[in-house]
Amino acid sequence: MLAYNITVMRIQKIFILAIVVILAGCKKDFLERKPQTSITLENFFKTPADLETYTNGFYGMLPPVYDDIFSDNISTYTGNSTVDGLIRGTVTPTNVGGWDAWPNIRRINFMLTHLDKLSGDQASIKHFVGIARFFRGMVYYGEVQKYGDLPWYNHVISDSDEADLTKAKDPRTLVVDSIMADLEYAAANVRVGTENTRITKWAALAMLSRVALHEGTFRKYHTELNLQNTANVFLERAATASQAVIDGTGAGKPAISTSGGSPLSFRNLFCSNSLAGNLEVILLNKNSKTDGVTNNSHTVFDYQWALTASLANDFLKKDGSRFTDVADYDKKQLTEVFTDRDPRMAETIMQPGFSTTLTGSPFVIRPILGGYLQVKFYPRDAALRGGFNLNYTDLPVMRYAEVLLNNAEAKAELGTIVQTDLDKTVNLLRSRVAMPAMSLATANSNVDPLLAARYDNVTGANKGVVLEIRRERRVELACEGFRFDDLMRWKMGKLLAEDPKGVYVPALGALDVTGDGKSDIAILASPTATGPIAGLPAADQAKLAKYYLSDNVFYLSNNNSGNVMFVKDKNQKRQFLDKYYYFPIPIQQTTLNPNLTQPTGW
Repeated sequence: MLAYNITVMRIQKIFILAIVVILAGCKKDFLERKPQTSITLENFFKTPADLETYTNGFYGMLPPVYDDIFSDNISTYTGNSTVDGLIRGTVTPTNVGGWDAWPNIRRINFMLTHLDKLSGDQASIKHFVGIARFFRGMVYYGEVQKYGDLPWYNHVISDSDEADLTKAKDPRTLVVDSIMADLEYAAANVRVGTENTRITKWAALAMLSRVALHEGTFRKYHTELNLQNTANVFLERAATASQAVIDGTGAGKPAISTSGGSPLSFRNLFCSNSLAGNLEVILLNKNSKTDGVTNNSHTVFDYQWALTASLANDFLKKDGSRFTDVADYDKKQLTEVFTDRDPRMAETIMQPGFSTTLTGSPFVIRPILGGYLQVKFYPRDAALRGGFNLNYTDLPVMRYAEVLLNNAEAKAELGTIVQTDLDKTVNLLRSRVAMPAMSLATANSNVDPLLAARYDNVTGANKGVVLEIRRERRVELACEGFRFDDLMRWKMGKLLAEDPKGVYVPALGALDVTGDGKSDIAILASPTATGPIAGLPAADQAKLAKYYLSDNVFYLSNNNSGNVMFVKDKNQKRQFLDKYYYFPIPIQQTTLNPNLTQPTGW
């Protein structure tokens, strides 16, 4: 079957009379919308087929993600970001966006509150109701992540319902319990299936484990909520929901992909033109050149951002030892840092010698972005990319690797993890790329001092394995959109306040960045400060791409040497305040509804 983004477009054309009022209503402000529903109530929501048609329109609420903007995995980002504005103190309730999920919630509630005329197979009805509740739980939890407390609505609001229109926020506990009820219903009633362009039981269980892990760790580490005593309830459910996927049977049972062999089995998850038969991909975004449905993954490579030295340094050595234990690891140049590393590193960050074509010249970095270019999600086959919004690769939306990591982390946080748990989760991911297995005993007896200093609120007998699972999560799921939320739930927002670093530069002058022994670029103090390259033949000097510190875009951490860093971070200092764990509500909304209060600190 065609992907949901193709299907939805066609369904919307066919059934435009049935759902036009809802789609049109989504363009209006939540508090001003009128529930124009007469058309759909008379001739829709009568059969499971109607529910299928309607729920097909929900899939756009769960788009693929192929970057980690904004997080400590990103060196610099030249676009606009609310989080970037937060940490630089420029975001306020008067200029912030957001608080805009209500149209989607209303669309879902519209279906769930108009099921009284349904007839047909009850299992089919429960399946599609489960899909609707999956999306309501998912959308609502995204809002909890942003705002904490917020109003819970499980019905469509009438324009005359003053109580609902001016409702105050419900407490986080009530909203999260309601979300969990939605996801539990979905996990119990959505069917198994092999079609990974649709929500299946596997996707419902995966989302349940994701939300439960997020909430459990959030409550554990955010002690200011005084909800620590309830954290384990959610961690236990994260463990059992993910375990249900691991131990499950039936059609479409997820499994780690080894197609192509190490490391191609990893690369193929992000650069293929067909993931339909890949059991690791629980849900995918299907793209097709034939059908004219594309994605914009072209932008991951050398456009608006690069990745950080912090991320690069977290990849282990190929023998399982820590790169950060190597003498002068932080002074290794780009041409040195990839030697004998976890194969996932070169599938995430551009290795010297990388070419955008099979027979082309090595690509030359631009230090103005930091130098560690993202290649994860960048199609290697030129036939699958055509520029902005013109890539044709399938994109994973949910994959089994996350479920395995959820399971390992939940059990580690609970203190129940044993070696067989690691072997069934983390070590499957390591085995896929021929990395040595993680040992529970070694992780806890040989704690990485750098990880311990970074995540300084992790304590207890399982401290070492918690830290190593966090490392594994970072490198396996890099650029898939998890990192920012991971930092938030672990109460590690302070890492966003650290100025990011790019590649290491030993001195001003000419540099080989492609690994062929020839200089490709030069970093100089200014256009007239040519002394560091004066000894090169004029022809060689002319071939160099030159970058100047005097342009005030980047600088070197030790003035004339060191890591590439960014002038923007000097001019607009980063800081992370506790209130930044939540976003402010736009002032327009608190004006329309005076009973809405801002999150703590705002």
